[in-house]
Amino acid sequence: MSDLVEPKQVDVVYETDQPVLYEVIDGVAWVTLNRPDFNNAQNGQMTYALDDAFMRATNDDAVKCIVLAGNGKHFSAGHDIGTPGRDLYTQFENRLMVPPHVTRPGAELLYTREQEQYLGMCRRWRDIAKPTIAMVQGACIAGGLMLAWVCDLIVATDDAFFQDPVNRMGIPGVEYFAHAFELPPRVAKEFLLLGERMSASRAEQFGMVNKIVSRAELRDTVAAMAAKLAAQPRLGNWLTKQAINHVEELRGKRTAMDAVFHMHHFAHAQNDLVMGNSLGGLDGKTMAAQNKQQAKEG
Repeated sequence: MSDLVEPKQVDVVYETDQPVLYEVIDGVAWVTLNRPDFNNAQNGQMTYALDDAFMRATNDDAVKCIVLAGNGKHFSAGHDIGTPGRDLYTQFENRLMVPPHVTRPGAELLYTREQEQYLGMCRRWRDIAKPTIAMVQGACIAGGLMLAWVCDLIVATDDAFFQDPVNRMGIPGVEYFAHAFELPPRVAKEFLLLGERMSASRAEQFGMVNKIVSRAELRDTVAAMAAKLAAQPRLGNWLTKQAINHVEELRGKRTAMDAVFHMHHFAHAQNDLVMGNSLGGLDGKTMAAQNKQQAKEG
């Protein structure tokens, strides 16, 4: 007897058929998140389109550097937990050695999906053989952190902020748990336990951000940085990137991330058991309202 279930049928309405834009200029691939009406919240449609764009840039020998940007006011408000395009129960063609998630019962559904679309995809993008730059303006929240953190360099605007408020849901940070590698341990605890916004200027103090500029300067600054990288030896860029990533692995980044991923899903399962909702009864609107209220109080 199979322990699989029938996929849940949910109406999904996508507001665009281009959740990611792609353009190559002078050897630089500009990959742009394109759900500005929802602050570039990441649904499955966007995740797979992003993977397509990164693969396209990887396979194009004319591309020497990749820039990841977000269209609109904010870089990314994180994972989609409340728009009409939330496609939790939609099965895409998996890119990793992970089975379909929609037929998995109980907590196994989220665990399987997030191994593929969150943890697995982010690790895949971190290992791209070409240098990558995240161009961050406005909000970079929760799942948005994962997209910025997989990039080699981060350039942020002076009004950008970083935040992971999912402890409100009883969850110890987003799935790609790089917090304690991007920040000193005590600062990482503050970042997660209090869930408050961290300004770009404070993030720069800890080395999480490489450069801060105004919004007006952002594109030109990143373009100049990308042009410099694109002019350097291809293999040298790749080997340098691998060298630093290897040091992070020696420090235990992958094993730490694996451990916290399981804590993350224990928290989802606990929420389901106690509250009947894996997110602790919170949704995108509630989280956004709490974020704004907390920012005013701070």
